[in-house]
Amino acid sequence: MAETPRQLPLDLPHEQALGREDYLVGRSNRAAYELLERWPDWPSPVIMLAGPVGSGKSHLVEAWRQDTGAAVIAAADLTEGYVEALVAAGAVAVEDAHNGINETALFHLLNAARQADVRVLITSRTWPASWNLRLPDLMSRLRAATPVEIEEPDDDLLRQVLVKLFADRQLAVEPSVVEYLVVRMERSLGVACQVVERLDREALAGRVKITRPLAGRVLETVYN
Repeated sequence: MAETPRQLPLDLPHEQALGREDYLVGRSNRAAYELLERWPDWPSPVIMLAGPVGSGKSHLVEAWRQDTGAAVIAAADLTEGYVEALVAAGAVAVEDAHNGINETALFHLLNAARQADVRVLITSRTWPASWNLRLPDLMSRLRAATPVEIEEPDDDLLRQVLVKLFADRQLAVEPSVVEYLVVRMERSLGVACQVVERLDREALAGRVKITRPLAGRVLETVYN
């Protein structure tokens, strides 16, 4: 029997649901979710949110932004010229501080936010101690921040995330395939995103359904 010809998969955009109602809460991220839900009644004016790649930090920030109208800026883009406009929004999120940050600009932002009684959320894959900061006053401000961590997901949350990722791509997948993946894959939301993306591409290229054998082959490509 002739092989089914493979189809060249196109990188068609798919819309990821990033509202608060779409954020899946489990043991690994409940503390972070509940802390942001308490805004503006935070234990300190600054929250330091740390978690591994793909752990859902950006989704949580987006859900918080939708609720609060917060200004959101990438840490690498932060300059002193943005400080006034950011604080004027009434709440501020600075994302991915592990990528590097203008220390003077962040220090001025934290000072201006404190004077205006504005809350600041900073996200990173690592804690400030590893950022090689040079400004003692900035280090002092960050030490006073409330730390909250998103950990790798447990099986139940990973299962929910896989179902959501498939649904975001409008893919119909049998529950047995999801269970197969949960048992065999790394407990990482970042890996879950990779696996679902590759399964989507392979199924489209081969014009086949997503099955357990296909999931097994894709998992091998993720780890090799």
